[in-house]
Amino acid sequence: MINQEQPAEEVLSDRAQHLLRVLVQSYIRDGQPVGSRSLSRDAGLPLSSATIRNVMADLEELGFVTSPHTSAGRVPTDRAYRFFVNALLRSQLPTGDSAELEQLRRQMGLAADSGKSLVASASQLLSNVTQLAGLVTLPRTQSAALTQIEFVGLSENRVLVVLVFDDRDVQNRIIQPQRRYSPDELRRATNFLNDICRGRSLAQARQEMLRQLQETQQHLNQMMLDAISMAQTAFSGSNNDDAAIDYVLAGETNLMGSSELTSVDKLKRLLEAFSERRDILHLLDDSLRADGVHIFIGQESGYQILDDYSLVAAPYSTSEGVAGVLGVIGPTRMAYERVIPIVDLTAKLLGSALNSRR
Repeated sequence: MINQEQPAEEVLSDRAQHLLRVLVQSYIRDGQPVGSRSLSRDAGLPLSSATIRNVMADLEELGFVTSPHTSAGRVPTDRAYRFFVNALLRSQLPTGDSAELEQLRRQMGLAADSGKSLVASASQLLSNVTQLAGLVTLPRTQSAALTQIEFVGLSENRVLVVLVFDDRDVQNRIIQPQRRYSPDELRRATNFLNDICRGRSLAQARQEMLRQLQETQQHLNQMMLDAISMAQTAFSGSNNDDAAIDYVLAGETNLMGSSELTSVDKLKRLLEAFSERRDILHLLDDSLRADGVHIFIGQESGYQILDDYSLVAAPYSTSEGVAGVLGVIGPTRMAYERVIPIVDLTAKLLGSALNSRR
């Protein structure tokens, strides 16, 4: 977990931790500043309002709560949410609502059988169940074997490269060679590359093309050299493997209904971040290396546009290893106890569904 500050357990008494946990739960539930009287009622402790106010003053000084207005009660800060989430994850991953989790199992079982269709279904399910924005990265195809390559000529010297994999994934990439190729040239390049790449992963196909260039270049005619050049460009995602990584997004309009995110400018900038994808992908890439659920709260993401949001993400895996990441983005005042198990189970279900279709 990203947490650059001293853990709450080292600076707060047990009583302060309990009150802070109750305050966070109350604010997540109601969305209203929490006053001492209601906190005293919900905490279930024999404490006077004066004692609770003193504890709240200490929590505010330590940066766990803030007062939006004088005498208006307190609201949790990002640091308070981090304390709350860490306590949830340390105690035991919440089990969530059984009906919701059963709905996830049933709907994932009905999803279409291609990798992209499963990813789209998972993203939509996350959005529908949480009423937040659901996003899932496409499965990495480094270990999937190519079954077919095809070049299709487009206008302005562009070429559409169709890559078909044995996990039923199909990728379309557009490249722009130095010159225009005739349909016959593209057909011969297609046949040549299918002969040397079929049955190999992208990484293996790259190695084979490099071997051909190094060991038998003198025996390769110009058509073969051109075919290898075009394939290398397509396989590398314009010389950047990350460019081939993408995600499916669903339910971003759900965020418009959040009472905390009513600023049109904030929403516009968030939608632009979704469109540009770079920053979101960077966070998802960080989550690839996580052990289970990984959570960025507010400013922890390092991206100002996400200061009012949280990302709850988890990697999903097949028998061949980690294949991608899925998660939800929503306001920092999200129901973490409910969202965490949904994300965790969806990651397991997606990995299992992809595994069964290999």
